[in-house]
Amino acid sequence: MLFRGASSLFIYKEIAAVLKGNQGCRALCLEKQAPDGCLMLCCALCLSAFSITGIWIVYAMAVMNHHVCPVENWSYNVTCQEELPRPGFPKTCCTPQDIPLISKCGSFPPESCLFSLIGNVGAFMVVMVCLLRYAQIIEHSHRCWVNTSALVSGCTNAVGLVMVGNFQVDHAKSLHYVGAGVAFPAGLLFVCLQCVLTYRVAMTALDYWMAHLRVALAIGAMVSLVLSGMFFIHESFVLQHAAAICEWVFTVDILVFYGTFTYEFGTVTSETLMTGLQQTHHHSPGVMMGPGSRGAMGGATKGLKSPGGSSTSTHLNCTPESIAML
Repeated sequence: MLFRGASSLFIYKEIAAVLKGNQGCRALCLEKQAPDGCLMLCCALCLSAFSITGIWIVYAMAVMNHHVCPVENWSYNVTCQEELPRPGFPKTCCTPQDIPLISKCGSFPPESCLFSLIGNVGAFMVVMVCLLRYAQIIEHSHRCWVNTSALVSGCTNAVGLVMVGNFQVDHAKSLHYVGAGVAFPAGLLFVCLQCVLTYRVAMTALDYWMAHLRVALAIGAMVSLVLSGMFFIHESFVLQHAAAICEWVFTVDILVFYGTFTYEFGTVTSETLMTGLQQTHHHSPGVMMGPGSRGAMGGATKGLKSPGGSSTSTHLNCTPESIAML
């Protein structure tokens, strides 16, 4: 009798757990996602903060070491007499070789070492952000060519950043210009495609405000890149200096755009990438899906919430079997 009573009590507890399984599993999902969400959020935030801070440190080092002139200087001479170095003070006589282009700031040591580090680490974080964003869009049942194109353009941007960071303009000009010619247009294409995707997955008013912000950043990046290219080809020292300023504006603008992904990545977990890849595999032409599997897939995508909202995506199947496994 004692054994039978204990068994009945155990079965009753199991039934109660099954009845409350949906809420319990959802709470477990939230508990597991909290640390992962913070980690993914930091990935986008660190990319923006680390890169922006790093390139301005490189600029400050280049100015103090008399390798470039400060951005507030608009007066250039064809030639200058060699002046005595004054540590801690910028140059007083500037030539066209001293125009503070980002590439020129990272041409000579010691700032070139930091410039290469920023390019390599930044490129790695760009790839991570692009992969997470790609999987997140797929997770929200938006599998389209725009998402794939955004992933390709983002990774292409990362390849260009590696070339720009490791091949200095004064030592490997051709490779450096190839890297810049790849990185800048690819970065601009990436932000434009992400604007489209942001509108497609937007569900709340805050989501649409984020989409509007990204459109403004994309327009600013496009205008600054076009102006930089137009000014750079002229021989006027003033226009080339303006091209350098536009280049700085473009770079900071793109990095701020990457930082806006902290809005969505707060609810992303380490399972998001796997979920996106699994759904890509299920939808591939070589895999046949029956009606039941499609229904299960549709049920899973219905549980997905707004990317930037406080609620998170349900990655676990909250059934009695999954509760027993947990």
